[in-house]
Amino acid sequence: MYRNSTAGKIPEIVYRNGKPSKIIIGIKEYEALLEAVEDREALDWLKRSRKESKSYRPLEEVLREKGECGR
Repeated sequence: MYRNSTAGKIPEIVYRNGKPSKIIIGIKEYEALLEAVEDREALDWLKRSRKESKSYRPLEEVLREKGECGR
């Protein structure tokens, strides 16, 4: 197996018709990017949810409405 000492550190660019079409990166870099995207999505969701108005009711009330409470 061929091992490159710079593998995973320098992205490789794949060209199609003279234009960049893909980038090959190491798995660690890929996983870090995925985690960053997931963190950003969670942060965006949290910011949106804080702006929405909320109302809370006791759990027993909700279960009674759904017919799932034996009271």
